[in-house]
Amino acid sequence: MIENMIKELSRIAKPKYIQNYDNFNSEKDYVLYSGQYWDHNEIELAMTAFLTGAWIASGENVLKFQEAFAKRFNAGYSHMVNSGSSANLAMLAALKSHFKWNDGDEIIVSPVGFATTIAPIVQTNLKPVFIDIEFDTLNFDVNLIEEKITPKTKAIFVSPVLANPPDMDRIVDICNRHNILLIGDNCDSLGTMWDGKLINELYFAWSCSFYPAHHISTGEGGMVSSNDKEFIETVRSISWWGRDCYCVGINNTLPCGTCGKRFSNWLDNYDGIIDHKYIFRHAGYNIKPLDLQGAIGLAQLNKIDEIETKRRLHKNKIEELLVKHIGIKPVKVLDKSDPSWFGVPIVCESQEQKEFMVDFFESNRVQTRPYFAGNILLHPGFKNLDDFSKYPNANKALSHVFFLGCPPFYNEKVFAYLEEVMQKW
Repeated sequence: MIENMIKELSRIAKPKYIQNYDNFNSEKDYVLYSGQYWDHNEIELAMTAFLTGAWIASGENVLKFQEAFAKRFNAGYSHMVNSGSSANLAMLAALKSHFKWNDGDEIIVSPVGFATTIAPIVQTNLKPVFIDIEFDTLNFDVNLIEEKITPKTKAIFVSPVLANPPDMDRIVDICNRHNILLIGDNCDSLGTMWDGKLINELYFAWSCSFYPAHHISTGEGGMVSSNDKEFIETVRSISWWGRDCYCVGINNTLPCGTCGKRFSNWLDNYDGIIDHKYIFRHAGYNIKPLDLQGAIGLAQLNKIDEIETKRRLHKNKIEELLVKHIGIKPVKVLDKSDPSWFGVPIVCESQEQKEFMVDFFESNRVQTRPYFAGNILLHPGFKNLDDFSKYPNANKALSHVFFLGCPPFYNEKVFAYLEEVMQKW
């Protein structure tokens, strides 16, 4: 009875957060820069998990999504958390614990991008070391990396803004020669390829976001992935309050748990029996997702090939319009790179031109976004980390760069309107 009701409701409901431009009205509708690419399948699976599932918190659906996600993106193991930002936090905390890094050890990173690529480095008492960007690709300048490497350098943290990667061959070579890790913030670049393989396959560990603007969305959500099982177990512990127990879903109901010795003597300095569910190995967080988010993720994975194809196609269409009608020079993409685009970067000749263009698009109901933070060191919460003036190209990312969207739900009506707008320029 309830299953039939869910199916019927999910098919007739048209919630506003499902982007549908079949009836796009060029006189009043906004061209959103991104949003969930959902249909009745996501709604049906979410409602089913919520109304009939055994557990509202992370459970069987999250477990299935983790396994399916890892398989799709050629990762040995994946662990889901409540956001991409939490994924970065859990990943950095787990790396520090797993490799026994010390407070003050250094992570090389670009100052350009999103705040929560940088914040977890600081929050885990590590030190971000910044590399200025090159202005043709908007990636950090690989030529500057080695001069910043010290005995405290533990990793290079790559975060391809809008999915366009730097020279990964050179970065892999630097990491190998200096015996440091390569890790990735893959929140904007899910599905991006380098030299014929997924860019995430080059990382020891990498994060992903399922925020509505990203390639796949579970409303909120994130993932940490790696081929190292022990490392992912540390991620799991840190994101589950720091506890040692690893039982999930139906295994929680077993009298002795998955390990077969749930009620045992687990503490060195205590001679009694204690429940393994309440043994804490790390000073962790509670950053678990809801089980219905795992269900939505499973539906989204069925669309990922279509989403990636359309994002690439739509970026190219919009860029062609920008070149034709406005004369914008495209951002450089390296030969071995095949980005799964998050947005269409626009590099302006001056701050005045950028501000004028942003106002032009916004006044014509075409959403824009800045190149995220630009130089993060210009922002109040991060200005104590370094002197922003040492990174002039990063500063120009704030003053000269913005982007348009290229989500999979754009259609020919939207592209016709975008061309109509650009012809006014």
